[in-house]
Amino acid sequence: MSDTSRAGAAAGGELPAGETEAEADDASVIERSRREPEAFAAVFHRHAAEIKRYVTRRLGADMAEDVVADTFLVAFRGRAGYDLSRPSARPWLYGIATNLIRRHKRVELQRLRVLERTGVDPVTEPFTERSDERLSAGAVRRSLAAALARLPAGHRDVLLVVAWGGLTYPEAAQALGIPVGTVRSRVSRARGKVREQLGGVDPTSVIEETVHG
Repeated sequence: MSDTSRAGAAAGGELPAGETEAEADDASVIERSRREPEAFAAVFHRHAAEIKRYVTRRLGADMAEDVVADTFLVAFRGRAGYDLSRPSARPWLYGIATNLIRRHKRVELQRLRVLERTGVDPVTEPFTERSDERLSAGAVRRSLAAALARLPAGHRDVLLVVAWGGLTYPEAAQALGIPVGTVRSRVSRARGKVREQLGGVDPTSVIEETVHG
């Protein structure tokens, strides 16, 4: 399959004949795609929107399309090495996306610094109608952005794949290629630092609120 049709399989291909998305887990679809590349379309259809939300939260809408396209291109090219004992491809895809996001670390930090200064989040701002809600949310976002910008990159990655990606600790470990114990310790340290920046407020609820805006 050519690069130009990376998501011909990924974006527009048909599902395997006689099989619906509900009838096969990701591993089965990926296994079949090794023989029938167009079958990989099902993986894209299942997970692209979710991965795009995660990337948009971290890098902004302008870069999200390219990063998501690259995520599925990398996944398609690497499908032969996928561990078929893992039914869901979500951790795998989040890991690829996070690795790609790391290449744009400067962009992410710039977004966080802008958010820290202004309190305006271009992702959720259009959906916030009341002025008092905007002011309150802006103050929270400024503090959260400052806290996230100050985290080491590895700690920020772990915290956000858990908080924004919704991965469990074992899934985060799988996604990032680190031990579960490391995930637990990094999340704990990151939450502690964010909690301190937020004046003792539970960082989990604040981070989750920024997703639902």
